[in-house]
Amino acid sequence: MVRVNLWFGGAARMARSKMDGVRKAKAAQTRAALLDAARRLFGERGYLNTKVTDITAAAGRATGSFYEHFADKEELLRTLLADIEDAADEHLVAVEHPREHDLTDREQLHAHLRIAWTVMREHRAVQVALFQSMVADDPGSGRAWRDLTSQTTVLREHLEWLRERGHELPGEPELIAAGMGAMLALTNYALPPGGAYDDEAVVEAFTGLILKGLTG
Repeated sequence: MVRVNLWFGGAARMARSKMDGVRKAKAAQTRAALLDAARRLFGERGYLNTKVTDITAAAGRATGSFYEHFADKEELLRTLLADIEDAADEHLVAVEHPREHDLTDREQLHAHLRIAWTVMREHRAVQVALFQSMVADDPGSGRAWRDLTSQTTVLREHLEWLRERGHELPGEPELIAAGMGAMLALTNYALPPGGAYDDEAVVEAFTGLILKGLTG
């Protein structure tokens, strides 16, 4: 009898473990479906015009399933932003990227702007959603500035290195980096896919503009 009980106990544990695995897999599929649906809808109609029920309907999931994974639409958007940051990190890892980069060197500046613009265009739907969410937020919250400065940390560090070397900048590194990021972000928001200017034209234009500003 003891052996039988042990066997059934082990079988029950195995069954529970299998069921847990199935539940986790289904939860992961639902989460991925919600993120994919949100990304698609943000690109089609924007963040402000997309409701949670729109996302769940597009994902083919019950509305309640959304709140099993995200507190609200803003948390889902932050999750999509983390994916963008991971993509940017992958671009940077692919090339040697020490702090000691000279943004007054045209080739190095061009490379940085190309990476930033490429990531923005590849994830334009999420970037548009982030922009709309930021603009809709309370202007006095400081969120826009926090987002902008946190997303341009790499540029700020390069500019700080330039100043440490004795290069005279037109302003504080944080402010200049934020301005660079803002110009790219707004252009990405305003310029529709397949618009009048291709990616290389945009990168070339901003490279020349920013280079003149940094070199005086």
